[in-house]
Amino acid sequence: MEGISITKLLVIAVLIILLFGTSKLRTLGADLGAALKGFKKAVGDDTTPPANAAESQSNPQSVEKKDQ
Repeated sequence: MEGISITKLLVIAVLIILLFGTSKLRTLGADLGAALKGFKKAVGDDTTPPANAAESQSNPQSVEKKDQ
């Protein structure tokens, strides 16, 4: 079984453009871009520090004494 060649991809792209039209594809692309931008913003908004980081910053010497 062969893989998908570049000519097959071009034929598929032309068929999609003929079926949906450029205006619908442009709108779909804009909607997809906005969704990805919102997802990245939601993932990057984690402002709460981890509990372990807060403990180690408040008293770093006590952590070192436990290890020794």
